[in-house]
Amino acid sequence: MNSYKQKYEEHRTHFENYLQSACSRMDFQPTVLTESMRYSLLSGGKRVRPVLFFASMEAFGADYRGAEAFAFALECIHTYSLIHDDLPAMDDDDMRRGRPSNHKVFGEANAILAGDALLSYAFDILLAEAGKSARHLAAARTLSKAAGAEGMVAGQSADLMYTGKNSDEDTLQFIYRNKTGRLMAAPVAMAADLTGKNHAEAEAFGLTLGELFQLTDDILDEIGESQKLGKTVGKDAAEDKLTAVKIYGLDGARRRAEVCAARCRELLREMGLRDGFLFDLSDEVLHRDR
Repeated sequence: MNSYKQKYEEHRTHFENYLQSACSRMDFQPTVLTESMRYSLLSGGKRVRPVLFFASMEAFGADYRGAEAFAFALECIHTYSLIHDDLPAMDDDDMRRGRPSNHKVFGEANAILAGDALLSYAFDILLAEAGKSARHLAAARTLSKAAGAEGMVAGQSADLMYTGKNSDEDTLQFIYRNKTGRLMAAPVAMAADLTGKNHAEAEAFGLTLGELFQLTDDILDEIGESQKLGKTVGKDAAEDKLTAVKIYGLDGARRRAEVCAARCRELLREMGLRDGFLFDLSDEVLHRDR
């Protein structure tokens, strides 16, 4: 196992252990609410965003141990978005992370409420952290803005609005920046907030990494394998979603991904980083198959 994979697994395992402990303390009534929240939180996955937060803290010279609550809040928000994204009124997907989607197990109404509960629970966590210092407050605000009407929710809304319609590159970039980019930039920017580093530089890298992640997501929906991805493939084309493949073509999307990965490396160097995990992560996102 190379050093990148070892470090990724170290971060992922650390977060998974924290998550297991945090979920074991959940005891909301009625019981189905707790069960449905835990079901999606503990469904596995790559844990890219918590890993990115831990790696960014280390890259900025700080120990992430003691700051795990921010990663947990981030994962609660990400998981709520996946639950709602899979609903019939949204992307209507029966599979998530290789398992039946939340609404297929608990029903649509309970899935909606599980997502609602995870979102509000994330803010409970952030409020508890925000009182610790001005830096903690800044990090909490970063995640709050990334998740809502100025970030992910705006991107989701635009994604639905332009499904089945012809549009342009600017609209695609708006969707990319908000639907995926803002919640990918948040862990890097939160780490910058907590360590006193430049927020704007960290956010720029995170947004570019988010664009790269969505580009490869669009490509994999065209050529990937459902078993590896843990979700249905071919849905974007079937539903006439606005994607990079639709705008640029498959080869054009691949070329743009290469450019995006190079820009990630350039932005890291501008932050004073010359090598390390974040460089390797950019390459892994470019070449991922799941």
